[in-house]
Amino acid sequence: MSTIKNVKNCEENVLVLQGGGSLGAYECGVYKAIHKLKIKLDVVAGTSIGGINSAIIAASKSEDPSKGLEEFWLTLAETVTPHFLSEKMREISSSIYSAMWGNSNAFLPLWLRPSLDFTYNSPYLYDITPLKKTLEKFVDYSNLKEKSRPRLIVTSTDVQNGKPSTFDSKYDNFTSEHVLASAGYPFYGISWTKVGNRYLWDGTLLSNTPLREVIDASPICDKKVIIVNLFPHNQEELPRNMSESWHRARDIMHTDKTDQSVRMSKVISRYLQMIKKMHDILESTPLDEKNKKKFVELESEYHKLACERGAIIKEIVRVERKEESHYLFEDADFSVDTVKKLIQNGEKDALKVLVEFGNN
Repeated sequence: MSTIKNVKNCEENVLVLQGGGSLGAYECGVYKAIHKLKIKLDVVAGTSIGGINSAIIAASKSEDPSKGLEEFWLTLAETVTPHFLSEKMREISSSIYSAMWGNSNAFLPLWLRPSLDFTYNSPYLYDITPLKKTLEKFVDYSNLKEKSRPRLIVTSTDVQNGKPSTFDSKYDNFTSEHVLASAGYPFYGISWTKVGNRYLWDGTLLSNTPLREVIDASPICDKKVIIVNLFPHNQEELPRNMSESWHRARDIMHTDKTDQSVRMSKVISRYLQMIKKMHDILESTPLDEKNKKKFVELESEYHKLACERGAIIKEIVRVERKEESHYLFEDADFSVDTVKKLIQNGEKDALKVLVEFGNN
C-alpha cells in the first residue's frame, strides 16, 4: 500500500566549539586529541573564536589540521608577558596588555591609528583586520568542497534585526568575512562585519553552543556530538567581590545550555518510534478505497516528520575546561605560557573522555 519508502537515517559525528576569546586555545587541544584518536568528524560548528577554530579545522591548508590549528594559536600568542609571573599575575598582565595595545595578529585598538581627528566617535574599539590576514595564512576555503573535509557551520547575529545568521559550507561559498562575522563581540568593543547587505555580530549573543543550528542545518542524520564547554557549569565557592560576581555571571551566560535540546531530541525520538509503529500497523491493515486515500495523504506528512526531520542525538560527550582561578578577563590572556597550557589541558581532558566516543 505504501507509496513512500522509509529512509534510514544516516549518522554524523559533530564537533561544537564555543566562543571564549583566548580560551579557544583549549579547543585547539581538544581537536589535537580528536585527531590523535582518529575520530572522523562530519560536521564542525562554532561561533566566535569557536567559529574561527572550526574554519581552520575544516579548511586548513595543512594536511594535518591539528598542526595548522596549533600553529595558528602560537601565532596569536604574545611573548611580552614575563614567564616568571604567577598564573594570576600573568592573566592580569596579559589581559591589560591586550586591552591597551591589542594583538598584532588579531586585533588593534583604534587609538593607535594615526589621525588628525582627536575626537573618538566609533561604535567599536578594536579593528580585527589583522585577524583576517592571520586566518588566511592557515585556511583555503576551496578545501571545503573536498568530500574528506567536514561540513563547516558558523553562526552570527544580525545587528539590525537581532536574528541568527548561520553560514553553512554545504550552501555558502565561504570567505573570511563569513568567519569573522561570528567574532564581533560588542561588549569587548570588537567591530561587526558586513556580509552582503547584513551587518553581523558575534553568534554568542544568541547562543554560545550552536548545537540547535547544527540540527536545523542537518535534520535527517542522527548525531553523535562532542561539545567543548569553555565556561564551567559549576562553581562551589561563592564570589567574594564584584569582579568575581561578574565573572560567575559571565560563565553562566556563556556555558553550554544544550540539555533542553538533548531532552527534546529524546522525546521526539519516542514520538517518532510510536508514529512509525502506528504507520506500520495501518500499512498492513486492509483498507477500503476511502481510507486508502486518507492513508496516502497522511503518509506524505509522516514522511516529512519521520524521514525529512527525523534526526535524533544518539550520544553527546562534553569536554569541560576546569578553572584554577576566577578572573573576569581570562579570555583576553594571550600570553604564550597560557596559550600553551590551555592547549595541553584541552588535549589531556579530551583524551580522557573521548577514548570510547562512537563505540556505544
